[in-house]
This record gives sequence, structure tokens and C-alpha cells, in this order.
Amino acid sequence: MTAASAIEPKPADFFEIWTSSLSQVVGQIAGSAMPCLVRAEAPTDLPPAAEDDLWALVTSAGGLRGEMRLRLSAATTLRLAQTFMSEPLAPDAPLTADHREAVIELLRQISGIVASAAKSKWGEIQLSIELATTPPSWPPAETAWLHAGEEGAGSMTLEIGLSAALAAELRATKTEIANAPVGSPAASSPASSEQHPGALNLLLDVQLAVSMRFGSRRLLLSEVLDLSPGTVIELDRRVQEPVDLLLDGRLVAHGEVVVIDGNYGLRVTDIFPMAQPSARQSGSSK
Repeated sequence: MTAASAIEPKPADFFEIWTSSLSQVVGQIAGSAMPCLVRAEAPTDLPPAAEDDLWALVTSAGGLRGEMRLRLSAATTLRLAQTFMSEPLAPDAPLTADHREAVIELLRQISGIVASAAKSKWGEIQLSIELATTPPSWPPAETAWLHAGEEGAGSMTLEIGLSAALAAELRATKTEIANAPVGSPAASSPASSEQHPGALNLLLDVQLAVSMRFGSRRLLLSEVLDLSPGTVIELDRRVQEPVDLLLDGRLVAHGEVVVIDGNYGLRVTDIFPMAQPSARQSGSSK
């Protein structure tokens, strides 16, 4: 398994961990070795994006913070699901909701291996995976394709796109600081907020823009041009589902919409580890 040279070294290391973890987990389930490799360019036989593609959103917290998006074609989704569910490999079988949920569960198992393998480079990280009903709206800052299986009709390809935030985290040098011997210049670098809490205190009064995301919807240009007052656009999220709290486009929490003195507000229900509030922020919402 060799990362393509066109991918930057540190993101390439991260893609390699995903590749080896995919090979390990799927190989164990299938009962035979699963060859995998990273490609910097999409395979020529990869079908274009289609409505029946599976999209998964991966949120990383802890030592690495940001988001990833995974795209799997219907054929790859079906083959992975049949392997995971111990079903006969039937490429002409219909792709069901159970198959999609099975692949999401498989990806969660793979992400657990990734988090363990990445610890030596980036420290403790937490990866959460959700099935996305539509492709994420943000453009990837770095893209790679994980190719699994022998070449031919039975091969599988996973497209991975890193958000700008996660790509920047991967390119940072804080792994060298985290792994440096105690007492070395790197270990005493002011980049460590735990060793230099005063440096962080200087930033506590900086104002940050947060926003709430109720859902999304992809529209054709013709549909956008047809918009008029009174038009209702249905989003991909139900009323009872939590909304997202975004910090500079990054998902940091989930919550429930409330009304406070005639203004919208958010009652936070879940906070990602990267966004644990300080004592001065506890109990507040935007």
C-alpha cells in the first residue's frame, strides 16, 4: 500500500491509515486478505456521482479537528454491505436501506481502528460518522481514492475528501511537539495550551461567529431561478431532529431550537469533545 506522491505527505499518511484499516477490517470479515491502495487520481472506471451514491460525513475531534466526506458508488456500497452482512455477493441485487446502514456501521468500525493507529502521530482523536442524505456543500481541500480488492468488476473505491480545517490540521507540526521528549525545545513550545494557559487566556475575549444549520437541499439552477415570494423549500432534516451549531463552518454541537424574548436560540444537547465549554461559557447559547 503506497500513497500517491501527488498527495501532500501528512494528508497522505492519514489516507494510508484509512487504507490499512479498511484492508484490515474488511479482510477479517471476508476471511481473506483485502489488497488496498491510495490513489491521488480517480480510477478511470469509477462511475460519476449519482443519486444512489452513499455519502458519509466524518467529524474528527480531539487531536485532529475537522470533517471528512466519503462517497461510495451504489456498486461499492452493495458489495461492502454484502461482505459485512455475510450475504452472497450478488452485484445485481437491489440496494436497500439496510445495506446503507450496514456500510455506515462498517465505516464506524474502520474509524475505530483509524483512531487507534493515528494516536502515535496526532494523539487522541475521536471520529464520528453519520449517513448524509445529500452531498456535503463544502468543497474538499484534499481528495484521494481508496481502492480495495483486485482490479476488475469486484473492486471497490471510496472517495475521501478532507475539509479545509482538517487538511490544515494534518499539515500542522503539532505532532512533533506532542511526541517530543520532555524538556526538549519542542516540548516547551508555546504551541501547547496546556503548558501555557496564559497564552490561551489572551484569546478568551475574541468574538467568534457561530451559526445554526437547520438542513440543506440541492436545487437545479432552473429551480433557483423559479423561486418567488411564498415558495417553500423542503430541507433534508425533520422537525424533531437536532440542528447543527457551526463555528466558522465547523460542526461543534447539536441542539434544539428555542425562542427567547422573540428571538431564536439554541439549547445545546450534545457537544463534541473539541468544543467543551469553559466555565465562563457554561450555560450560554447563541
